[in-house]
Amino acid sequence: MSTELSKTFDPADIEQRWYAHWEENGLFRPERPDAEPFTIVNPPPNVTGSLHIGHALDNTLQDVVIRYERLRGKDALWVVGTDHAGIATQMVVERQMEAKQDKRTNYSREDFVGKVWEWKEESGGQITRQLRRLGCSMDWSREQFTMDEHFSNAVLKTFVDLYNDGLIYRDKRLVNWDPKLKTAISDLEVETTDVKGGFWHFKYPLEDGVTLDDGRDYIEVATTRPETMLADMAVAVHPDDERYKSVVGKYVVLPITGRRVPVVADEHADPELGSGAVKITPGHDFNDFDVGKRAGFAAGEMLNMLDAEANVCQTADGLVPEEFLGLHRFKRDGVDGARELVVQRLKEQGYLIPHIAKTKKGEEQELDAEPRTIATPFGDRGGVVIEPWLTDQWYVDAEKLARAPIAAVKDGTIEIVPKSWEKTFFNWMENIQPWCVSRQLWWGHRIPAWYDAEGNAYVAMTEEEAQAKAGDGVSLTRDDDVLDTWFSSALWPFATLGWPEKTDLLDKHYPNNLLISGFDILFFWDARMMMQGMHLTGKAPWPRLYLHGLVRAADGAKMSKSKGNVVDPLGLIDQYGADALRFFMSAMESQGRDIKMDERRVEGYRNFATKLWNATRFCQSNGIGASTSIAAPAATQAVNKWIIGEVVETKNALEQAMADLRFDAAANTIYHFVWDRFCDWYIELIKGNFDEETRAVAGWALDQILVMLHPFMPFITEELWSKQGDRADYPLITAKWPEPEAEVDADAKAEIDWLIALTSAVRTAKNELGIAPGAKLEAYCPAPSTLGRKVVEENAAAIERLARLTPVHFAEAPGGAAMQVAAGEDGFIIPLEGIIDIEAEKARLTKALEASAKEAKSLEGRLGNANFVERAKPEAVEKARADHAHHTAEIERLQAALTRLG
Repeated sequence: MSTELSKTFDPADIEQRWYAHWEENGLFRPERPDAEPFTIVNPPPNVTGSLHIGHALDNTLQDVVIRYERLRGKDALWVVGTDHAGIATQMVVERQMEAKQDKRTNYSREDFVGKVWEWKEESGGQITRQLRRLGCSMDWSREQFTMDEHFSNAVLKTFVDLYNDGLIYRDKRLVNWDPKLKTAISDLEVETTDVKGGFWHFKYPLEDGVTLDDGRDYIEVATTRPETMLADMAVAVHPDDERYKSVVGKYVVLPITGRRVPVVADEHADPELGSGAVKITPGHDFNDFDVGKRAGFAAGEMLNMLDAEANVCQTADGLVPEEFLGLHRFKRDGVDGARELVVQRLKEQGYLIPHIAKTKKGEEQELDAEPRTIATPFGDRGGVVIEPWLTDQWYVDAEKLARAPIAAVKDGTIEIVPKSWEKTFFNWMENIQPWCVSRQLWWGHRIPAWYDAEGNAYVAMTEEEAQAKAGDGVSLTRDDDVLDTWFSSALWPFATLGWPEKTDLLDKHYPNNLLISGFDILFFWDARMMMQGMHLTGKAPWPRLYLHGLVRAADGAKMSKSKGNVVDPLGLIDQYGADALRFFMSAMESQGRDIKMDERRVEGYRNFATKLWNATRFCQSNGIGASTSIAAPAATQAVNKWIIGEVVETKNALEQAMADLRFDAAANTIYHFVWDRFCDWYIELIKGNFDEETRAVAGWALDQILVMLHPFMPFITEELWSKQGDRADYPLITAKWPEPEAEVDADAKAEIDWLIALTSAVRTAKNELGIAPGAKLEAYCPAPSTLGRKVVEENAAAIERLARLTPVHFAEAPGGAAMQVAAGEDGFIIPLEGIIDIEAEKARLTKALEASAKEAKSLEGRLGNANFVERAKPEAVEKARADHAHHTAEIERLQAALTRLG
């Protein structure tokens, strides 16, 4: 027995209720020990995070896949958890402490970490509650956290194993140093922003008695970072640059510090750029670091002039004047920094070469520096300029670990979808740099390394093991650093399943089947899972990697808080329901393209849900309830054979789209079947004919809709499924995927498609000519096809009810004004004498046609004007294009209407 639905569809009424039912009854991972496994893992969101529109897209696509595979009978496991997010979490807790006039350094490391755990228990995991609102059917009973004990053990074992394999080592190198957070960060966490700055030119005097061929006793250098000259160690010139060949191997004496540094030949210096000579600061510039190494400087000899907060400190040679010590690198809070003082002193001493610029009036003026817009690196979390800084850090030999993933993608072991991302993948992996995995934080996985008094490192799982390696009586101190968060999350596909222990779960569900990820973490996370997975387990973590685009603002701009164009997915769920947002995400996800946010479309999919709700209420009111069979019921009537065939075709198309990971095609396939074929046509065709066969077929077809639509719109489909009949033993989430055991009946399809075509043509023609939709018209078909004659003779009542044609004559039409419509091969003539004022209608149509033609021509001219297209606001250009398309379509429609009148 079906349960009567309420008159209106209210998402809020059903969403929380159904989600609680699914989770409480363990339905996200039903007991299926013998079923084929299907496994995905979620990109673990930061424990500090909240649901943003990118999460909504990413997790919707994953949920569509996992619900689809669950319906297909798989042992479907969606691993869920959160990342401890070292930097982000420590920042959150420290900010809370600052608000109470407290700070981290007031506590021991252990006490501070304890406070972070307290925060995690009280406030962490907000995003997991929000994922539930989206409908994500994750296995919450096995929720993971990257700082869980078993996961932490896996992380430490990975570090120790990689160290023992020679793939982790300690080295003094330049890192991206965030002076605000006082930690190293990865290249991927650096955001480059254009900043207005300057290009300063200096004279570096050559040693006494040395001159260039042109007689100058100095070399001109230029820099955007004058403060770094305090740690300069060389001047580089190109080996083929004739201007400087005579001074290669000679020395310059630096202003301010008096440091004597060599002139070296190196191809890094570009003869075409500036003076062709480059100041080299190997301790504070990545390119200079490489030049310094080629010039013979060991990393330990490279000079460092800044402390962890980017304040000037004394260099190893003690040559930085005292007045600079303690200054910040830049001007701050109105106080000049090292940059300003360096420029001032060089200017006073005559070493600054002024830049000659022209005013708007054409007059020359001297500036200290040439104004330049400079691409400047900022930390994505600290928000301050990143400083290349020379420190001892732990590194992974990423170049060796990258070899297996590169080979796996090349030989097809791993398929990247869309394939267009392969080129980017290879370019990065084949030029990969050592991966700095140490971070100067207190929150995270502490590096399992202990040092003796001489600085020798002992890497082991425990201090006892390290002590055994060092020997009795050797005093050891543990490394203060923690591991990069991405180091631990690289183990996600297998450590979440119990690795390194050999568990049944790991044996069954690793490798995973698929990874769905935003392209923006391809190198942060996806590539690193490939590297760690293949090295530690010998297997690729998954055979397919699907990379989706970004969700952008309606105008195509990237969303950002500063622009004020961020869309809150929870607000959309509140307004339109989770199902509508999920369907929007699925329908708009086209491989390789970003999604433009369009709230009207979300609203449209809410209307789609309402349409299905009302269609189900209509079915209930006519005695149509739940189906009693998985296979299609027996059918004798063409309309019922037709809808069964439509289900078969929809199922096949949907399965193909899912196999190809074409989410847009899958969503649009089920959308058009539900809206066009079932709700609009089938229900209209069977009105007034609710015999036993039709009720059985209609109930079965509606069931197939609910099952096929469920992955995209789980809440409304589960509600309708439950209300259509008593099936408590199998809720929709664990129902069986359609198996119609039927074929498309070609004759029935041809017959109903012909009837639909005739009805649509008549309705369109009436609309164009201003004839009332309900007006009954006489029609003539002089030379009917076999199909046309059959449909008319067998469906006269339906043609009268739907197309409002009666009677239909198989004869020549009388003379006079008439409109013509077609269905298949058949042409119909419908007399209009006495129906409308023909001449007045022609005049109306002609006037409207002329107006649209005039407007279209005007818009065509505007869009053909390069000035308008390039300079007008994008929304104005977009509106002009839309208006032009509208008037072009109107011209075609009006011309067709005039042709109909003869």
